[in-house]
Amino acid sequence: MKKQLLLITLMVAFVVSCNTSQDNGTEADPITTLPDGKKGEFFGEAFTTDNALSIDDLIAQMSDNDSLALQVTGTISEVCQMKGCWMNIKPDNEAYDAVMVRFKDYGFFVPKDIAGRQILMNGYAFKELTPVDELKHYAEDAGKSAEEIAAITEPKTEIKFLASGVFLIEE
Repeated sequence: MKKQLLLITLMVAFVVSCNTSQDNGTEADPITTLPDGKKGEFFGEAFTTDNALSIDDLIAQMSDNDSLALQVTGTISEVCQMKGCWMNIKPDNEAYDAVMVRFKDYGFFVPKDIAGRQILMNGYAFKELTPVDELKHYAEDAGKSAEEIAAITEPKTEIKFLASGVFLIEE
């Protein structure tokens, strides 16, 4: 009986110590220093950084394009407070709307407390008509008031960004 108990205990210890759970990409890599000296964390796919456009330059270029594959830098204005599964990037030009950023294959998320931080993203910008129900869903995720959500009554053509990788610049 003692041998069986010892064998079961050893088997349980072995299974626990050999836990093979895989990282689904939701955790950040350790702090990284880019060639230009910026420090931060990668979420999603790491990428080399070259020739990133500002969010304002992206918006200006999208007036003549339906889509672009590129790197963009900007300031985060909002993050999904449910999971960190989307964020908005605020342009400097107040005449421009924020750019909605989602993450490739829903494969990673960002921390929920990073509004106001600088970001560098690699991915694909495109124009999309966002239906009212989706706009209301995003407003709920962002913690908007019932009045703000009820005021959404029209679909909206927006510039969006599908990020394969995000570099969150250290403060």
